[in-house]
Amino acid sequence: MPLALYTFGMFVRPAEDPANAGFHALNDPVLQEVDCAEGLIARSGYESDADGSSWGQEVHPRFYIERGDGWSPATLSLWTDLEALFAFTYSGLHASALRRGREWFQKPDWPPLVLWWHQGEGHPTWAEGVRHHEYLHDHGPTPHAFTFKSPFDLSGAPTRLDKARVQKLRLCRDSM
Repeated sequence: MPLALYTFGMFVRPAEDPANAGFHALNDPVLQEVDCAEGLIARSGYESDADGSSWGQEVHPRFYIERGDGWSPATLSLWTDLEALFAFTYSGLHASALRRGREWFQKPDWPPLVLWWHQGEGHPTWAEGVRHHEYLHDHGPTPHAFTFKSPFDLSGAPTRLDKARVQKLRLCRDSM
């Protein structure tokens, strides 16, 4: 069963404000890295992509505040396991972008991401990601919606990341 990830953030300023230039400059290179990442099964495109790769209509969680630009950074993807996703998230160019997040994003009153074991056929939809995200905010980590700090395994039992495997994946990634 694949691990689903939904992320959501809100810019401090409208999306196209020059203050977000660093984010926009890093966005495509980070997406290129994720597409080659160990453990990535697939990621959703966006409705604006001409190739039709979006996993349903993009929707926003209730935390979204429209600023006249119609969007906010969000991702939706499927992974083989927690360790592969964690190794990608906290190493390489993506980790560098995360360290700069305060330059672009407001401090959230919501979880920045949600994880869950995707049981359905095909890919999760954006609406499904938002439902899990809001559930995590409202109820805290459960087998239905969790975080890296409080993960659950496929059976629904609390688990821990295999730190040795994460380190091995990071070393392999850094040597590329």
